[in-house]
Amino acid sequence: MTSNDQQALTPDSTAVRVALWRAIHAEVDASPHVLEDEIGLRLAAPEEGWRDRPDMDPNFTRPFRASIVARARFIEDLVAQEASRGIGQYVILGAGLDTFGQRRPEIASRLVIFEVDRPAPQAWKRKRLIDLGYGVPDWLRLVPVNFEAGDSWWRQLTVAGFDPGKPAIVASSGVSMYLTKDAIEATMRQVAALAAGSMLVMTFLLPLELMDAEIRPGFERAAQGARASGTPFISFFAPAEILALARQAGFGSAQHVSSADLARRYFANRSDGLRPPNAAEELLVATAGR
Repeated sequence: MTSNDQQALTPDSTAVRVALWRAIHAEVDASPHVLEDEIGLRLAAPEEGWRDRPDMDPNFTRPFRASIVARARFIEDLVAQEASRGIGQYVILGAGLDTFGQRRPEIASRLVIFEVDRPAPQAWKRKRLIDLGYGVPDWLRLVPVNFEAGDSWWRQLTVAGFDPGKPAIVASSGVSMYLTKDAIEATMRQVAALAAGSMLVMTFLLPLELMDAEIRPGFERAAQGARASGTPFISFFAPAEILALARQAGFGSAQHVSSADLARRYFANRSDGLRPPNAAEELLVATAGR
């Protein structure tokens, strides 16, 4: 196997970390679980002893895994709701080890799902899905985009069969902090120009000074780690700023969903007190043509 072949079979480390945090939620947190995703753990197939890694410590990861499962559950609930209303296309930008298609086939098979990611992680994920027996059905389109070479994800999406004349949900989770403001605005304009009823659901990080004081040191640590690995956090938004960007991009409506909103929706009356941190990673939901 050549070095290029080996690289093609290498998962994205950030995506693996998110998948493992999702798995830890179901292992160590009390029921009811906000999200159960053992398939992501099977895909990742981490080395023995992975639970002993410092970045997997149940106490350290507690607020982060709560935020991760909350945002995933919110997006999946939104997709299920809109699918029941007739939206038939679901685009996941920076898909990583997303397992919606494998965990929720009764909904996924009624959609055409486009998972957009870099070629190497895409090749790795395709092989893992096949090796584990899930396969890649026709309604699941893995869309490799070489961002470093300047590939247009929008063009590649169309090549993969996306119909811009039909409504779609476009999700971007845990991605915006790595993108420039210009790139985020360009994505917003493209989604806002889709058929009426199309939606963009996107996570964004608050500036550190607006984050809850309790979680700020953890995010500073995460930012340092991201910078050291060559993928620094570069974009942060106050809620008013992200809403203004969405409206300027042409969306008919835009809504800020706070971490407090997610806590009320998914973490009320828990016996273990688990909840996402206040004022950290938030959500934007913007709708075209309404």
